[in-house]
Amino acid sequence: MEETFQAFAESIALALEAISIVIVATGGVEAGWRLLRPMFRGQVSQGARRAAWLSMARWLLIGLEFMLAADVVRTAISPDWQAIGQLAAIAVIRTFLNYFLERDLEAASRVETPA
Repeated sequence: MEETFQAFAESIALALEAISIVIVATGGVEAGWRLLRPMFRGQVSQGARRAAWLSMARWLLIGLEFMLAADVVRTAISPDWQAIGQLAAIAVIRTFLNYFLERDLEAASRVETPA
């Protein structure tokens, strides 16, 4: 029964990681498109670069959430304290990345839409 649960949890974690990779890759393609399109038209500006950065940041934020979810699932099946500690460190780093990225996005949105 335990082996079945471990196999199931590992499959779920792998699926979550695959989803996060697709999300980040999609964000990269979209951000690249936002950068390259004005470049080919000769209209590169700070606004175009900022739009590409904001686009990529949003995709990264959701991708990191899926990666963190995969880490949480893996924690449920970790065999020893060393593995749990490594996953905890990864989770802390990703949580800080999320926090600062979200803070930057909020600051950028306040600049774009002044009240």
